[in-house]
This record gives sequence, structure tokens and C-alpha cells, in this order.
Amino acid sequence: MCIHLRLLGLIAAILATCHLASRHAMADFANAIVDYDPGYAASSGYTSAGGTQALGAPTRDTGFGSQVGVFYSPYQSSEIAQIGPGGHLTVSFADPVINDIANPFGIDLLVFGNAFYLNSGGVAGAVAAEPGVISVSQDNVTYYEISGVFADTAFPTLGYQDTAYSGSGNSGGTILTDFTKPVDPSFDATGLTEAAINAAYNGSGGGTGVDIGSVGLEWIQYVRVSLAGGSAIEIDAFADVAAAAAPEPSSLALLGIAGVSLALLRRRRGARVS
Repeated sequence: MCIHLRLLGLIAAILATCHLASRHAMADFANAIVDYDPGYAASSGYTSAGGTQALGAPTRDTGFGSQVGVFYSPYQSSEIAQIGPGGHLTVSFADPVINDIANPFGIDLLVFGNAFYLNSGGVAGAVAAEPGVISVSQDNVTYYEISGVFADTAFPTLGYQDTAYSGSGNSGGTILTDFTKPVDPSFDATGLTEAAINAAYNGSGGGTGVDIGSVGLEWIQYVRVSLAGGSAIEIDAFADVAAAAAPEPSSLALLGIAGVSLALLRRRRGARVS
């Protein structure tokens, strides 16, 4: 009886782990607007939603049936929130973003906007980037400005690993990228074709990488992007980087093991009765 209860407990724990993994998948992205001031000179179509375009996952598919690629960024007012000079956007995460030593390249947070590589005869030129200031906080009171990293710059969003640019947009992609995986910050796309850039992203969906440890914090829960002057900027999403983990048995495999163990237990009990 005791062993039977332990097996049932194991199954319950596995199911709880599956539920927790699903919940954390939803918590990978900013989920609440804390404060939004569009500033001035921002387009009303991009501000009327109150900044909510920046919640949830980054955009994979944009207007005119195009997929988002490194030469073709999201641009619709339903996809990106705009911040004009003197404005700011503050978001929060359901769970803290951790300065985890297991995070790839030491990057803990990704900020997505509508940066793209200038297409120069089929190869990448400079990044058409924007100078939004990124600040992070644990309590929405004290904010720490991230030095030398702006929203958004490299790396432009990539919706599908195998998407291809045709001159008027991207199409053909079927393999989703990972929006919680950063690009190697040492990567330089200058002079490379789109296919080469996509391959170098190594499954990542892009985004501007932030190391929250650079401001001496072990975790944060609030992110603010602000703009002092210049042209308006656009923000699409904020993502909590997933730590690189050692391979583990899948939940389904563990359930299978638990099921076999329970069946063997029943056979043993049946043998005792006979």
C-alpha cells in the first residue's frame, strides 16, 4: 500500500511539473504594462493600445502575409508600441528574471523591436537600430540604467529559422525560432546573406541582449525603455532568457516508467493473492 501511494505521488508530481513548465512558458515574456507615456511625436495608431503590443511573445508574421526576418521587421500598429521623445514604457514579468550563470553568453533579458539589417544587394549592411535607453528594477522604485545596450539594436527579430526574403517580404519558413535564446553577441552579420545569418542565429529568434548582472542585480521584475530625444522608437516584446539545461528524461518517459512500476506492483499483489 505504501509503495502504491508513493507511485501515485510520483505521477502527481510529474503532472504538476508538466503544468509548471506550461505556466513558465507563458511567463517567458512581459505580461503587464506598469506605466506608459508615449511622449510626443509618436503616431496615435501605435499608442492607442496603451503599449500592450509589447506584451507576450515577439511577432513572427507581419503585414501583407510576410514572415518576420532579419531584412523585414514587424511594422503594424497592432504589433509594436511606439515611444516618442520624452516618453517611456515600463513592463513587468509574472516571475523574476534571474541573473543565471547558466544563461547563454551571460544574457538574461532580451528586448525586441523592429530593427532590421539594411539589405545591400542580398547581403547585410548596418543595422537600422533605435536608441531607446533600457533600465531594470526589482521593485519599480529604483531603476538601474543598462550601459551601452539600447532598444533595439542587434539582433533583428527572426520568426522562422528557414524563412527567405523575396524582395517584398519573407515566406516559406516552417521551423520556429526560440525567442528565449540569445544570439552569440560576438556575431557580426555584415556582408552575409540572409541564409547565412539565419544559420548563425542557431535557432535564436534574435533580440537585444541584456546582462542584468552588469548593474549588480541578481534578479529583476520590471523593465523600462525610455527616449530622451530624436525620432520615435518601437518595441515589440521582452523575453526572459532560458537557461541552458542538461538533458533530462521527458515527462512522458517518466510517466511511462511510473505506469510500468504500478503495473508490476499490481502483478505482485495478484501473485500474493493466488
